[in-house]
Amino acid sequence: MSLLLIGLNHMTAPLEVRERFALSSEQGESMLGGLIPYLHNAVVLATCNRTEIYTNVQNTEVAVEHLYRFLGQWTGLTETQLASHLYTKTRWSTVRHLFRVTAGLDSMILGEEQILGQVRTAVKQAEQRQAIDRVLGVVFQHAQRAGRHVRVETAISRHAVSVSSVAVKLAKETFGSLDALRVLVISAGEAGRLASRSLVSQGVRDIRVTNRNYQHAQHLAEQMGGQALPFTHLTDALVCSDLVVSATGAPEHIITGPQLAEVMDRREGRQLLLVDIAVPRDIDPAAGDIPGVSLYNLDDVQAYAQRNLELRSQEVAQAEIIIEGEVQKFQRWWRAQEVMPTITELLATAEDIRRSEMRKTLRHIPLSEDEQARIDAMSKAIVKKLLHAPLTYLKEQGSGADSAEALRAVFGLNGHTPELSHEG
Repeated sequence: MSLLLIGLNHMTAPLEVRERFALSSEQGESMLGGLIPYLHNAVVLATCNRTEIYTNVQNTEVAVEHLYRFLGQWTGLTETQLASHLYTKTRWSTVRHLFRVTAGLDSMILGEEQILGQVRTAVKQAEQRQAIDRVLGVVFQHAQRAGRHVRVETAISRHAVSVSSVAVKLAKETFGSLDALRVLVISAGEAGRLASRSLVSQGVRDIRVTNRNYQHAQHLAEQMGGQALPFTHLTDALVCSDLVVSATGAPEHIITGPQLAEVMDRREGRQLLLVDIAVPRDIDPAAGDIPGVSLYNLDDVQAYAQRNLELRSQEVAQAEIIIEGEVQKFQRWWRAQEVMPTITELLATAEDIRRSEMRKTLRHIPLSEDEQARIDAMSKAIVKKLLHAPLTYLKEQGSGADSAEALRAVFGLNGHTPELSHEG
């Protein structure tokens, strides 16, 4: 059996091609169901920037042909078009790639954490379809462990690098705990949704949404478990809020300097954090000069994220060392599986020989039960010590199958227990 990966990501395929491969959760399960007749076992890992199929196959060349045919039918792309964007990896390259993906080293945003959950979801879907064999199950267990180790033992995920995560980081630096924070989101689009989701996931409980389109505000508020406010109540909402995230795309400022001066007079000295990620800007830049107001625009946020990305990049070398260690652990497990039949047969053969020789010897020597037990223990110890070196060699060699074949020849193993002499 051989591990095989076929996939594409943001580095190998443009957006218009990735869109052909984009899968919702339901579509991912549907693809998996379609693959089973071709492969019998598979895990489909689909995110916004990658689609990858992992499998364990008898014949790699045949499996690749099947996968190209299947993906061509699924996407409507020709084999030539697929070949220009898909990558194929086998054996240890597959393992190393999966471990790096799970650790966030192959992501568009270095060190992003969502991939761990996405890997878990992919494995769960495969398990529900009974499409994951023992080897795939173990390699994905090792991959998730590698991802956790990298995040625990390095700082690769500890510095905010997305707009939404920077908003969370700024809020924590300004206010500390987010539990009692009152948040106002002025948006109902994707940027507002991402910022809202990040804040709620980090503990924000009081979140309000406003937008010129009240129905859009209601929809986002319902998703976040918050409250929608009419846009005409914006000034009052600013007075009551601690953090404001604005991303409306309006052609002019929706929050002016004089308006914020009035707001701060009514706030009685309470600090106000404004994160304006709109282009054009939603908030008058002069607002940043008002005492008690901290204003960050999109350039500020991106500069903050870039500094943090540089900090994350400093962790890559250590992360790669951890990944390589985890790959070696899996390789040891894999080699042990390759040689296990030989180990089992060698141990069984040695035990049969030991028992046979013990019976022949003890038939002619009158010994007490205690003396017989001592000789039995001694013979077991001799066999164990004699086999220790060849078994260790078998487990540690780079090619378990080749080493097993050599050992089978040396010890005369042929797939069944040899007949033993009954002389004496």
